[in-house]
Amino acid sequence: MIGNVWKLKDSLAAAERAGCGIGSFSARCVPMILPVLLAGERTNSPLIVQLSQREMEIYGVTPEAFAEEFYRQMRDQAITVPVALHLDHTKKFELIEAAITAGFTSVMIDASEYPLDENIAISQRAVAYAHERGVSVEAELGRIGTTDNVESERDEELYTDPNEALRFVTETGVDALAVSVGTAHGVYNVRQPKVDLDRLKAIRALTDVHLVLHGGSGVPGHMIREAVKQGVSKVNIATDLELAMLRALGREVRLTNAECSALPADQLERGLAAVSAETEDKITNFLGSSGKAARFREI
Repeated sequence: MIGNVWKLKDSLAAAERAGCGIGSFSARCVPMILPVLLAGERTNSPLIVQLSQREMEIYGVTPEAFAEEFYRQMRDQAITVPVALHLDHTKKFELIEAAITAGFTSVMIDASEYPLDENIAISQRAVAYAHERGVSVEAELGRIGTTDNVESERDEELYTDPNEALRFVTETGVDALAVSVGTAHGVYNVRQPKVDLDRLKAIRALTDVHLVLHGGSGVPGHMIREAVKQGVSKVNIATDLELAMLRALGREVRLTNAECSALPADQLERGLAAVSAETEDKITNFLGSSGKAARFREI
């Protein structure tokens, strides 16, 4: 922990002790970082700000620019709640290196498309590199589906096997594990969100690694709350923030980072206010983390 910027490992351990989940909010455009941070401050909630490799490519953001804005707003807004800066789904080792150099406090290596042995070997390399530099590592086992190909290029879903999870965690030493239990990245249009609670229970029974639920956008609050009870401590939320901003702007087509930054001041303010309101709603009504920042400091 440096000031109020926490390592992911420490944040998730504190969340488990406090009995809440932490929202990991994707600020797909750099201006979205501020409203997410302000929502955490207003609700006195710990949170995670994140961006993935695919999002960086699609929206036109570099890890250096993202981290620079994150730390600037943390300082200028005097943010007091615990916040982690996370690099989400990443397949390029050089991006992990760049993010760590830029100041990200956790990274996710996603080698889930490979057979188990290869996934383990690739994840081991990321863990060794990041842990040497005091950075937490998340990895994925199983394959989380997608509906929009923003965070993941593949729509094939493969549920996480609990016994494989035990082996994976033991051999890699990862700090957090993204598990495939029925949710998907993107918008739920045809299929409906679900969470395989029995699978979560089985994974938790074999390992105490911090569990991550990807595809939190569009999942009903009761499902997320139940998943937290079964061991999930990090919930990724991306699409809902972007959709809130687009609705406020009366748009349907996503904005690149450059387009978002170039919006007239009144439009940008309106869009970012919607992002902040959506973040507050997730914190208060889905994650149970509102008011928990003080408990993080105590434990």
